[in-house]
Amino acid sequence: MLKISNRLSIPENEIKCEAIRAQGAGGQNVNKVSSAIHLRFDIQNSSLPDVYKEKILALNDQRISKDGIIVIKAQRFRSQEKNKEDALNRLKSLILKSLAKQKKRKPTRPSKNAKKKRLDYKKKHGKLKNLRQKVGFGE
Repeated sequence: MLKISNRLSIPENEIKCEAIRAQGAGGQNVNKVSSAIHLRFDIQNSSLPDVYKEKILALNDQRISKDGIIVIKAQRFRSQEKNKEDALNRLKSLILKSLAKQKKRKPTRPSKNAKKKRLDYKKKHGKLKNLRQKVGFGE
């Protein structure tokens, strides 16, 4: 049972963890031992409430496939147990991220002083560019 919050948890049988061989450096250990974890979680067929499912599917995250399956590959550690724990923690943080409410943005305006500074800078910059022009002789 993966506990997300006080009221929300996911049963272990809905999370598929598969041991695979890790990529990258690691010497002989990487060739012999399947220490990386491939975690798969099907959002549509889970026991999560529909509201949570919609919020998770609405996330713009590369780990969520078009079919609504979260795929997490954990290979940070050398032991399989630590990688499994890491993958579950990443799944938990992804779900919590989807449940967090975003603050509504308050539209702001630049102050009068900021506008004045901007215009003064533009005038100064324009004069400087004017001084760089070629001087016309005999015109």
